Amino acid sequence: MADVLKKYPGYLLDAIYNMAKHCDVDVYVVGGTVRDWVLDIEARDLDLAVSRSALDFARKLSREISATFVLLDEDEETARLVWQGLVVDVALFRDGTRDIRADLVKRDFTINALAIPYVSVLSGNVAKQSVIDPSGGLDDLDKKSIRVLTSQSFVNDPLRLLRAFRFAAETGFSIEDGTRQWIFEYRSLIRNVSPERISYELDCIMASRRAFETVSQLEKSSLLQEILPELMLGEGIQQPSSHHLDVFEHNLDALGWMEKIICNPFQFYPRQAAALAAYLSSEKRKIRLKWAALFHDLGKPAVSQIRQGRITFYNHDRVGADLFTSIAKRLRWSNEKTQCIGRFISLHMWPFHLSNERRKKGVTSRACLKLYKAVDEDLPGLFLLAMADSLAGRGPGKPPDMERELAELYEQVLEVCKNQVEPVLSGPPLVTGKDLIDMGLAPGPLFKEILSEIETAQVEGKVTSPQQARNLVRDFVAGR
Repeated sequence: MADVLKKYPGYLLDAIYNMAKHCDVDVYVVGGTVRDWVLDIEARDLDLAVSRSALDFARKLSREISATFVLLDEDEETARLVWQGLVVDVALFRDGTRDIRADLVKRDFTINALAIPYVSVLSGNVAKQSVIDPSGGLDDLDKKSIRVLTSQSFVNDPLRLLRAFRFAAETGFSIEDGTRQWIFEYRSLIRNVSPERISYELDCIMASRRAFETVSQLEKSSLLQEILPELMLGEGIQQPSSHHLDVFEHNLDALGWMEKIICNPFQFYPRQAAALAAYLSSEKRKIRLKWAALFHDLGKPAVSQIRQGRITFYNHDRVGADLFTSIAKRLRWSNEKTQCIGRFISLHMWPFHLSNERRKKGVTSRACLKLYKAVDEDLPGLFLLAMADSLAGRGPGKPPDMERELAELYEQVLEVCKNQVEPVLSGPPLVTGKDLIDMGLAPGPLFKEILSEIETAQVEGKVTSPQQARNLVRDFVAGR
């Protein structure tokens, strides 16, 4: 465990110790920091519990080390110091307790109810023997078990219902049976938690490599139904023969495949592995692709119909994007995040439609231009989503070689975009709005149509000069 202290500069460690002496308070390293140290994981921050006057201690320490001081809760005396990229959370012993053991038994899970006296930390004595553990947290760490201290913990802070699954996603631990039963019994309390706190935990789950497994467990505990009831409307909604699962299970399976694709894009798009790996280097993109996979068929239950003996879901992509937007608004997601995921949902059928066209008569440069402009920089993400969607449908009526066709289509679209689309879009226009006015046309919506038509003609190679573009304008206007 001693190696984990290398992350923390000696200046910071000494400053905390000296400030504790100056303020005459007892200081302990607690909670998730100790848990991570025991697991030999580099802790993301430093959590401190202080016996009294915690805010006074935190303010003085922030001035001493020139850190940014953030007041979190004045009544509970909790604060955060941000110093050179490190976060130090400072909190008073909980609920007026005066002893660290009494503080620890008021925490959420046994694996977080751990503490080490700060003097032991400073001396380098951070072995297991120095850990204060009143609730058996070290044993639970050995057993890889997540166990809540009491059911009252869920009543005191219902977010813990979801945090249990976030810890499971991040650690790979299992939620203990008694804790799982209490989560089921108290699940409705999650409705009392602010959307922002719920969203944070959900994104942490999606950021892990166990999102599929964890969301599956959320559904089994009935907690998913409380958080995302719209998603559960897909249960029991049967699909055409190309699918082997109902709508909900298909959405969930697509999430599972998306996780696999993100881990190894080479397996699915072998000739674009490097470019896709670069696209996926952004953690934010990975999280949004997982959300897009889970929500991609959100609109199907609302539009499900039987027409001439066939199950249909016309416009489910557009309807799903609208439904998703209302969910994102409820969860207080940013406009940029909402628009990104919503665009994936609204466009997720496009690669399949294009694949059908390619099978029948090939893919035109006009179609590639339209797709490129619609999806912008997330063209790789759209094809990753299409691959996950395809792999999640394994019914007997599914067209053969769909995944191979998607890979080949992506290759072709990229080639057309590189050689024909991007040079046109990045170069100067052959005709501008001013040119149209000089030709005697009045500004209005028609301008956008004309300029778009010229752009398409350029991509198709039909127009290469300003004069040809003007001739096209005259023909276009005459034909209206």
